[in-house]
Amino acid sequence: MLTGASGFIGSALKAELASDSGFQLVTAVRKVGASPDCVTVGDMDGCTDFSEALTGVDVVIHAAARAHIMRDEVDDPLAEYRKVNVEGTLNLARQAVVAGVRRFVFLSSIKVNGEATTQGNPFQANDVPSPEDAYGVSKLEAEQGLMLMAAESGMEVVIIRPPLVYGRGVKGNFSSMIRLVDKGFPLPLGAIHNRRSLVGIDNLVDLIIRCIDHPAAANQVFLVSDGEDLSTTVLLRGVGKAMGKPARLIPVQAGLLQFGATLLGKKAVVQRLLGSLQVDISKTRELLEWKPRYTVEEGLRRCFERSN
Repeated sequence: MLTGASGFIGSALKAELASDSGFQLVTAVRKVGASPDCVTVGDMDGCTDFSEALTGVDVVIHAAARAHIMRDEVDDPLAEYRKVNVEGTLNLARQAVVAGVRRFVFLSSIKVNGEATTQGNPFQANDVPSPEDAYGVSKLEAEQGLMLMAAESGMEVVIIRPPLVYGRGVKGNFSSMIRLVDKGFPLPLGAIHNRRSLVGIDNLVDLIIRCIDHPAAANQVFLVSDGEDLSTTVLLRGVGKAMGKPARLIPVQAGLLQFGATLLGKKAVVQRLLGSLQVDISKTRELLEWKPRYTVEEGLRRCFERSN
């Protein structure tokens, strides 16, 4: 059973699972679905009834969430994130235990680890969590509740923490980056020497599917990436190459950009472009005998390939 099947990650995962005859898929959706595999459950919170969707289910993949919002305008963002990401997740997990579900795969976030790393010191799967915003806190609380439930019930839990996910149909910051390169705007990002991990949607889907039945995945936390860390400058050039358009980059020192961003009140936004965030996927590679199927160059090219 899959939640979040209409989202960016969930829709790609649904398509891959539906094409594999080895899986019998059910999706739990908010609104009435058009396909026979959809079970309507309504909005997700601590009271949602998943019983129909869980009937006969062996594995749950939980990709639904209240997504990270850069400029959240609600009065209490943490309370809003908790309704869906904590209460909704643990409510689903409790019902999964009752239904006899064997394994619960949870899509978390690298924000549980933190917001930034120093170069050469990537986040590890066993690091002490250090979330800095309400979204990261909500994902950590959900992880903790799931692991406690696993210890008490025997249902296996698998946690995956992706960094920035990109691919065809992506939204958010990566989509904005694509639009800027596409329009040919000059960008003052031609001399950035940070290092950031990211993961293509196809690589992430491949790992999620590996976690469905790999025995070593039980009750583990995994980090995931494409296995290559890029600077913002190199990434923008890669996006341009994949689009067949040159990225117009002006070499401006990072310190000047940070100073200007601070004056304009855009420090947090610019930090994502200038700062480093690296993840170490050696545990994922070794324990699951997994490696990324596609390089970053291949993943970026797939962003712009026409669907058959």
